[in-house]
Amino acid sequence: MVKNFYRKVGFGLSLQDEVPQDPLQWAFDQLDQVPLFTWKGNIFSEKEMREKYGEFVYGDRKILRKKYKNDKNKYRRAKNKLRHKTGQKFFESNELTIRHNEAINGKTPVFERFWHFWGNHFAISEKDYLAEYSTGPYQREIIRPNMVNTFEQMVKDVTTSWCMIHHLDNSESVGPLSRWGMKSRETINENHARELLELHTVSPDAGYSQKDVIQMTYVMTGWQQKWNPKKLESGDVWFNFEMHQPNEKIILGKTYVAASKRELYNVINDLVHHPNCKRFIATKLCRHFITDNPTEDMINPIIQAWEKSDGFLPEIHKAVVKTAFEYTSTTKKFQQPETWALQMVRMFGLYWIPKPERMKYDFKREPTDSQSEIKWALEELGHLPYRPAQPNGWSDFEADWISPELMIRRLIFASKMASMGALKRDDNFIKAVIRKNFNQSEKIYKLLNSQDEYKNKLAIVCNSSEMLKA
Repeated sequence: MVKNFYRKVGFGLSLQDEVPQDPLQWAFDQLDQVPLFTWKGNIFSEKEMREKYGEFVYGDRKILRKKYKNDKNKYRRAKNKLRHKTGQKFFESNELTIRHNEAINGKTPVFERFWHFWGNHFAISEKDYLAEYSTGPYQREIIRPNMVNTFEQMVKDVTTSWCMIHHLDNSESVGPLSRWGMKSRETINENHARELLELHTVSPDAGYSQKDVIQMTYVMTGWQQKWNPKKLESGDVWFNFEMHQPNEKIILGKTYVAASKRELYNVINDLVHHPNCKRFIATKLCRHFITDNPTEDMINPIIQAWEKSDGFLPEIHKAVVKTAFEYTSTTKKFQQPETWALQMVRMFGLYWIPKPERMKYDFKREPTDSQSEIKWALEELGHLPYRPAQPNGWSDFEADWISPELMIRRLIFASKMASMGALKRDDNFIKAVIRKNFNQSEKIYKLLNSQDEYKNKLAIVCNSSEMLKA
């Protein structure tokens, strides 16, 4: 029985989707290349976004500066409010819609699921206005293309990306013995180095110490944003040798000879080949797709694929998919709120994506009502993409998503979404979707008889244990 597999590694099948003859090959075929976005509207590149944002905010800042020229505190509050409002509109109008359109209407749902996973692994937490306008471009241009590359290259590009450097304050990290540090007495910021070790590569199981974190921080000094006098937030990333800590560094027992910007690449090479890194990532992949408590039989094939391919992500992803397929009949995974919501929308023909012409965004256009509503709904479900509260991203553990309050919110969300259905609303339609996507279809049919209204039928079905788990 493999019907649950289409939800375990994707977003389920709509009535328009053909049932694959070979489910495993269907999944494999989606992992070898980066699919083009199906969205036809305007999509800013990361650099365009930064430039446009800088122009817009700086232009309005001049107005605010004149308005509050005699009150610095009011000016500062008005400036921060402007930043937040700008980012929020961009996020609602563009990034959520682009992400969800691929999940709902795209032809590569398995690829999209892995994209969501990696975006969460290399999470940008909700620290300031940054996340509200830059995380989407970062995940589209750094995470997504590297999914057909090696894990090593993904880590290198993430670590030196504008978004991650800004988010983790690496621009503020100055080697105390660097030319700049000797003059200014500024010193290091450990944030980026700590997350690279703890969350992105080897994990604490590697046994690194605080001394290793400090040494890693020294390696990363000098990686920063260029500061533009007129558009402070929009400068490109560069390596500033004047701020880089000289001399050799020792990390996890290995000595690295001073080599300026190459030092970071050399260390990353060793981190991603560390046994703890492979096990940490393999376990996390199993925990996301298969079960909260993965066994060695689940984890080992992924590690083996990693070692055989030297960390080539398509091969790692195929190993995950194959393992998930093997456990489809015996092991079910509780679905995170966003994944569950997108499965419901795709399977039952619900719709909230605005037309492409509404995506010609100019930083002052307000989001549509449906865009704002979906953002609010996902906030209520506790799972707004691009907005985790902590840098370790959203949890994959069932216990973090199954509180009575959150389950009530899922019921409300499903009932509300039913009113947005685009297809025929009757029991036969619901049954047809159920037959296509669930192994225990007869069990779910019985739930339909308990409700009269269509929206309530859909809400009950979508909150059944069979739908909540895949």
